[in-house]
Amino acid sequence: MPGTVRGAGGLVTLEGAVAVVVAVVLIVRALLGHREDDISGYGTAMWFGILGGAVLASGIGLLFGQRWGRAIAVITQLLLLPVVWSLLFGSGQPLYGTVLGVVALGALGLLFAPPTSRWAAQEYGAVAEE
Repeated sequence: MPGTVRGAGGLVTLEGAVAVVVAVVLIVRALLGHREDDISGYGTAMWFGILGGAVLASGIGLLFGQRWGRAIAVITQLLLLPVVWSLLFGSGQPLYGTVLGVVALGALGLLFAPPTSRWAAQEYGAVAEE
């Protein structure tokens, strides 16, 4: 398994872990009585937990050489790009936007790097094992 797959797996695992931590924080806040008019702490936590858990599983799958993790990881990075744009230009959070942008673009670069593409194609018999 190429290092690019491991690198992408590490970044995607980090993204998933952050989302799961956010879910836990939202649940704890809701349990402690924090209320907001615009959002449901429990609903938002459930959303972060489910999606973050899938991203976390994808990253761990990549770390262990599971090709299925690449599809989830690519979709996640593509969905994060509008979030990056919003953080950079819409919400006045350029630091968070920059960090997330570097991680998302870095992961995309690793996920589409030639060694990763060859590794992914091996499952379909497109290239010989190295």
